[in-house]
Amino acid sequence: MKCPRCGHEMNMDGHRKMDMFMCYECGYIENRRIDVELETGATNFERLSSMNLNEAVAFISRGLGIAEKTVSKWLDSAFA
Repeated sequence: MKCPRCGHEMNMDGHRKMDMFMCYECGYIENRRIDVELETGATNFERLSSMNLNEAVAFISRGLGIAEKTVSKWLDSAFA
């Protein structure tokens, strides 16, 4: 099942009374209302600027489908 808010794959969360699908990327929980007025609509650049280095490496490597070690070496060389 795809998340209606961000489009990532949703996972079954069994930590509640009733099992629900939850998106681990944006935090959306199944059957919750999506408030368009409150939605920031942050771009990837805005999301990256609020992350620390480890979070940024994980975000970039997941998006590009390459190893985190490769992205980490690239960022280290870019900022050295």
